[in-house]
Amino acid sequence: MTVDEALALAHRLGVERSDAQTLIGHLTGHDRAWLITHGDSSAPGAEQAVRRLATGAPLAHLTGWQPFHGLMLQVTPATLIPRPDTETLVDWALELLADRPGQPSVVDLGTGSGAIALAIKAACPRAKVTAVDFSADALTVARANGDRLGLPVDWHHGSWFAPLAGRHFDLIVSNPPYIAGDDPHLPALRHEPSTALTPGGDGLAHLRTLIDAAPQHLNQGGWLLLEHGWDQADTVAERLGTRGFSQVQLRRDLADRPRASGGRWTATN
Repeated sequence: MTVDEALALAHRLGVERSDAQTLIGHLTGHDRAWLITHGDSSAPGAEQAVRRLATGAPLAHLTGWQPFHGLMLQVTPATLIPRPDTETLVDWALELLADRPGQPSVVDLGTGSGAIALAIKAACPRAKVTAVDFSADALTVARANGDRLGLPVDWHHGSWFAPLAGRHFDLIVSNPPYIAGDDPHLPALRHEPSTALTPGGDGLAHLRTLIDAAPQHLNQGGWLLLEHGWDQADTVAERLGTRGFSQVQLRRDLADRPRASGGRWTATN
């Protein structure tokens, strides 16, 4: 199959042209400009890959890569694919770190591909960044991303705060599984690990766990920032306030939907 034939197939199957070009460019090792001028060139493996893309396989899994906050990250079916909306959480974290002198300590809980931890380390090299994930397979991907990018992060295998006994941080960030167990969008995400998407029930279980446990691991004046669903913002804010967090705030994503909530810990631990 040639490049032009692969693009024509993608069009017939309803695949976005930009996605098809990215996929075929990955297979041929060339950029989009080359594809335009070399339409009669062979594109090995393109037919099968285009058909997989058309049936719902994520583009990131077919290429093995996903951009995030200026970094190119390796992703696999063992990790959640980083979304642009999660950059909202990173940008908020970087705003807070800009006001912290010295070497502020940060932990990313449920790091997956390492996206949040590595983006923070890349943009704020002076920060001492730790990351945790309960999936050994995901942590292998995260470590490989850190090594390839030359970004030192202290990686730990375990569930939430379990590997961090006795440790305190200036900033805790997390994009935990928060989709409700009966959410109708879950089937469309079947190619990603379900444990990285939903805790079941109303989707709030891990958010509650993190809010309740975070104060035991925050330095005085430290912040907890959490990504959540657009319809969970009020519940998360109420939980933060009830737990004793102050300055509870909200950040919106690229579509202006409530996406991340956080608060500052100033109570006596």
